[in-house]
Amino acid sequence: MSVLKPVRGGFLAATVIAGTAIVSGSIAFGASSKPSLGLAKPQTIAITAAPLGSFSRSGVSEPSNGRVVWRGGLVLSAETDKFGGYSGLLLSADGRDLLAVSDAGGWLKARIDYSGARPIGLSAASIGSLVARDGNPLRRNRERDAEDLSLVSGTLAKGEVLVAYEQNHRIVRYTVSNGAPGRPLQVIAPPAALRKFSRNGIEAMTVMRGGPHKGRIVAFSENAGSNDRHAGWIWIGADPKPLNVVSRGGFALTAAASLADGTLLLLERRFTIFEGVRMRLRRIDAAAVKPGALLDGEVLIEADMSDEIDNMEGLAVHTAENGDTVLTIISDDNFNRTLQRTLLLQFTLLPRAKS
Repeated sequence: MSVLKPVRGGFLAATVIAGTAIVSGSIAFGASSKPSLGLAKPQTIAITAAPLGSFSRSGVSEPSNGRVVWRGGLVLSAETDKFGGYSGLLLSADGRDLLAVSDAGGWLKARIDYSGARPIGLSAASIGSLVARDGNPLRRNRERDAEDLSLVSGTLAKGEVLVAYEQNHRIVRYTVSNGAPGRPLQVIAPPAALRKFSRNGIEAMTVMRGGPHKGRIVAFSENAGSNDRHAGWIWIGADPKPLNVVSRGGFALTAAASLADGTLLLLERRFTIFEGVRMRLRRIDAAAVKPGALLDGEVLIEADMSDEIDNMEGLAVHTAENGDTVLTIISDDNFNRTLQRTLLLQFTLLPRAKS
């Protein structure tokens, strides 16, 4: 675990200011204040990508816990106020094509350019609006709060994706072609328990890629309840069955992803006024994921603002040409470009040590 330390002059003050922006961003830049993209058709954009030299602000390139290895990262920006807020992420099987959704009801598709294993830029980028069944952009603020994204069939070239929405809690199945989501095909009703949640709805969601529950949806609420557990569900047929995740250290759940063997990965975020923002990744065995379970898992990495992180919200997995399992994480800048950044980070997940 990293500890807060003054890497450079003014670091603590910058940490507090930026961290406060991240949390207050959920208020000041919440769904009522996020930009309404209202794009009748997709727009091409140019994305500036500034490579990060290391994961640590002190210049150490790799995490030291032996579970993940830093591959590289980018600071992303674009000359449009419609870029940002990305909270859900999906990559193609080869890691070349990217699709992200924002909590302002938008999507971004792009090609990731690499130099060897290191990401160096984004090209062929375009943005658009998530649409209703009539083909028009989602209009109401509470309808547009997209929080996570998962492939349910096919590929990003031609297939179907699921998008989880908060506030007006639901999971929506969309067609996807040429890397972009089209019209919705189905609205999956949320669990009845979500009716009592105002904003703490489905924040993390994935479709299990393997294991005993291959093809099933698993989803979780962002914040823990009074019992220090995050509410979660696994869909058995059309019926969402409850399960829970142990809350540790006050972290919120922000994204979920599944490995090919059914291992579940959870991305987490925490904020305190003195520490700023933190990020954590947990790994949960496939066999543990089942109705009624209380899930916990191994911590793969925990980072703080002495590392190159921000409000990390989206998580995707792909397999590199050499067989590496690659984890890609994107941050939600809350459309607050003065104090926050859109980061794209990549790590190699190392195999478990053989006992």
